[in-house]
Amino acid sequence: MRKLLLMLATVAALMLAIPVVSASSKTDATTLKVALIAPSSHNDLAFTQSMHHALLNLQKKYGFELSVSENQFVVANAANIIRQYADQGYDLVIAHGSQYGGTIQQLAPLFPKTSFAWGTAGTTYGLPNVYAYEANSQEGGYVNGYIASLMSKTKIIGVIGPIAVGDAKLYVDGFVAGAKAQSQKTVVNVAYTGSFSDPSLMSKQASVFVAQKADVLTGSSQSVVGAINVARENNLKWFGTQWTQASLAPKNVVATQMYDWMPVLSQIVTRVQSGKLGGVSYRISLKNGGEKIQFNRAANTPKTIQAKAKKVVDGIVSGKIVVPSGL
Repeated sequence: MRKLLLMLATVAALMLAIPVVSASSKTDATTLKVALIAPSSHNDLAFTQSMHHALLNLQKKYGFELSVSENQFVVANAANIIRQYADQGYDLVIAHGSQYGGTIQQLAPLFPKTSFAWGTAGTTYGLPNVYAYEANSQEGGYVNGYIASLMSKTKIIGVIGPIAVGDAKLYVDGFVAGAKAQSQKTVVNVAYTGSFSDPSLMSKQASVFVAQKADVLTGSSQSVVGAINVARENNLKWFGTQWTQASLAPKNVVATQMYDWMPVLSQIVTRVQSGKLGGVSYRISLKNGGEKIQFNRAANTPKTIQAKAKKVVDGIVSGKIVVPSGL
C-alpha cells in the first residue's frame, strides 16, 4: 500500500509540473511582445490614436501581446520606459514620435536582439534592428489647403503647427502650397506654438487668426483641440490631419487627412516574426493608401467641392501634381 501511495504521489507531482496551454492560445515562444510608447493619450483624436487604432486591429490578426505607455511627452521619462521594455525582452518597441529619435539611436545598439521602430522620420541610423516610418503629410495638406482656399470667403486662412519638425511641418508646408495653388490671392498665415501638448497655446493662436479675419483654420498635433474650440465658437471651418476631430465640432470639421499605419505595421510585424529586426524605412502616402482624405458628413460639404478634392488627390497619385515637401 505504501508503494502504491508513493507511485500516485509521484504521478500527481509530474502532472502539476506540465503547463496547460489552451488550443486557441499561442505559447510564449511564438507570441510577439509589442510595446508602444506615445507622447499623448491613445484617444487624442490625432497622432497617437492613429497608431493605437492600427495596432489594435493588427493585434486581432497576429495575436501579439501589446503594452502601451501613453502621455510620455517628457523625452527623458520616455527613454527610461523604452529601455525597460527592451530589458523585459519585448520583441518590438515602437517609439511613436520624432522626439524619440535620439533615444532609439542610443539604445538600439545596446539591445541587438530587440527590434525598434520610430517615426515620423525616415532614418534607421544605419542600425540593423531599427525600423523607421514617416508620412507624406504634405500630400493631404495640399488637398486640404486647396479646398480650404476654395471655400474661404475672406481668403484669409490660419495654420497652426506645434514644432516645425516631422510630419507636422510637412503638413503645414503642403497646406500652404495647396492654398496658393488654388488662388495666389489667398492669405495663409502660419504660426508654430512650440509645443505638441499645450492646447491653450493653440487656442491663443487661433484667436489671433480670428482677429485677422480668418474664416478657415487648420493645425497638427494632439494640442489642436484648443484651436478647434475656437473654430466652433466662431463658426469657422476646420481641416484636420492624422485623425478626425469631427466629434469635437461636427458642423465645423470639413475634411481630414486620415493616417492608416496598418500596411506599414503589418510589414514590420511580419519581418520581426521572421527574424528581420530592422534596417528598413517606410512611408505612407495617398498613393499607397496609408493616407486618405475623409470628408465629415455632418458638415454637409457640397458634392462639387468633394469632387474637386478627389481630382486633386488623383493628380497627386498620378504624379501630375507635384507637392513640395518644404517651402
